[in-house]
Amino acid sequence: MTHETRTIRPDELIPWLECMNSSFLERPNNARLAEQVAPHWDFARLWGTFDGTVVGTLRSWATEVTVPGGALVPATAITAVSARPTHRRQGILRQMIGREHDAARERGEQLAVLNVSEAPIYGRFGYGVGVQWATWVLDARATAFVGEPATRIDLLPVEAATSDLMKNLFDQRRRAWTGEIRRRDVTFAMDIGLVEIEWDGPWKGWVAVHRDEAGDPDGFVRYTGKDNWEHRQPRSALNVRDLVALNDVAYDALWRFMADIDFVATIRADRRSADERLPWILTNRRAAELTELSDGLWVKVLDIPAALSARAYERHGDLVIEVIDGETADTRTRVHLDAGPDGADCVETRLAADLTIHAEALGAAYLGGSPLRNAVLTRGFEEHRSGALAEADALFRTVDPPRCSTAF
Repeated sequence: MTHETRTIRPDELIPWLECMNSSFLERPNNARLAEQVAPHWDFARLWGTFDGTVVGTLRSWATEVTVPGGALVPATAITAVSARPTHRRQGILRQMIGREHDAARERGEQLAVLNVSEAPIYGRFGYGVGVQWATWVLDARATAFVGEPATRIDLLPVEAATSDLMKNLFDQRRRAWTGEIRRRDVTFAMDIGLVEIEWDGPWKGWVAVHRDEAGDPDGFVRYTGKDNWEHRQPRSALNVRDLVALNDVAYDALWRFMADIDFVATIRADRRSADERLPWILTNRRAAELTELSDGLWVKVLDIPAALSARAYERHGDLVIEVIDGETADTRTRVHLDAGPDGADCVETRLAADLTIHAEALGAAYLGGSPLRNAVLTRGFEEHRSGALAEADALFRTVDPPRCSTAF
């Protein structure tokens, strides 16, 4: 069954929100929510599918992804994807995501990125897991820290200057952090409750900033707390919402600061990296436990020649790669990639392919963290020249894994 899919008008935002929230099992005040989000959302990027009323939703916003080598590649960040429970399995997602992909290509966006609620869905649309998320839990009672304590940490007030400081530090860090994406400006105000959104509730946390020897801020942590007592002893917990550090000194100092807060027994940090520095700065590394590893940022390469030309490569390679994208039909794009530490050139070609892979494998391997040799296992591959897969796998990999601390 084919329904009408188009961008929505402002007067259709409330039914759009009702559809989305019914899918995600939430019951906010949709009228109030519409008033809150309307000034911050781009209606040219709000898609709705209609069958008398809104039965499908998809929203995107413009971002950019830091890729290996430091280039900032334009991308569309896709979120709020839903189908009304009464209209499941009717091709609604395929219609909406196809329209957004077409629009993104027209806007010149080379990548599409998203976080997923259900992992089996998005591979068929060409998305692969480009960045893994890790959760760290620190038992603050079970360890001390190596090195000297920092003395330049301040708690900041909830005001616009704090939001601006967070944005400035994050922007510096994300430009040097492969896999990170640009956040919307309003995000930082929302993160400390300066802009209220019905979904989130009031902000009840803190922001601490670390300053270098010159007094300039070089890192911050945004966290909330949960009071807890066991056997009449304080065993409270902190939840790290953001930890951004421009250098190792700031990173170490912010973790030590949280661990030294009175009453705190446990610190939990989500959306981190599995190769985090944390265990190495502890006298008891077992106090930092990697409790969860999951898929974080999913990546689809929309413009293969441009995106492969934009990133850097740590070794030399010369390959003809054919990419099958089964989003609407088996569309095949064949490119010649000539890459090395001094730069890359990637153009469409009619040369015979060395290797055929699927779009989701390319999306997974693009940022350098997911081995291509693993990413191809889901959908298969064809090696037309002996050793081509191993060569491509080595070419795409990076020494440092990508990271993305941004959920959307």
